[in-house]
Amino acid sequence: MDFQDVIKALGEKVSRMQDSIQTEEATKMAFVMPFISALGYDVFNPMEVVPEFIADLGIKKGEKVDYCIFKDGAASIIIESKH
Repeated sequence: MDFQDVIKALGEKVSRMQDSIQTEEATKMAFVMPFISALGYDVFNPMEVVPEFIADLGIKKGEKVDYCIFKDGAASIIIESKH
């Protein structure tokens, strides 16, 4: 599958499952992690994707964000999830 197909399938999954997702953790597992993976990052590699990262980026100074994605050793994307 190419990127567009993966994103379309993920969108369809969200539509099907959204009513059964009741917590932030379930949202992360069912929707956020597959999205990060679709972007080409290894969600199980702590050098690429760091959960509960203490951010000093943007408006999140010193606060934890749900995920921080690193590219070439530098923080490049922060993700904050909500139910």
